Amino acid sequence: MVEAIWRRQCGTWERSDAACVQAFLAECVARNLDPQDGLNWVIEHRVALPNAEAVADAALRWVNEHTSTGSPILGIGAEQEQG
Repeated sequence: MVEAIWRRQCGTWERSDAACVQAFLAECVARNLDPQDGLNWVIEHRVALPNAEAVADAALRWVNEHTSTGSPILGIGAEQEQG
C-alpha cells in the first residue's frame, strides 16, 4: 500500500521532491498509516532518489511537525492507555 501511495503522489523516483514526499506522508495519515512508517519507507529507498538528502530531510521535518515529536500518530494505541 505504501508503494502505491508513493506512485500516486510522486510518480517516478526522478520526480520525487520535498513537495511530493509531503503529499505522500499526508496521504499515509489520511489512510490511517503511521507517517513514521512512510518516513522509514522513504529512507529505505533513498538510493533511488536523485536528491535523497533533501527529500529525506523534508520527510523527517514533516513527520516531526505533524506528529508528537516524531512519535507515532496520537490515538493509535491510546485505547489501551485509557483502559
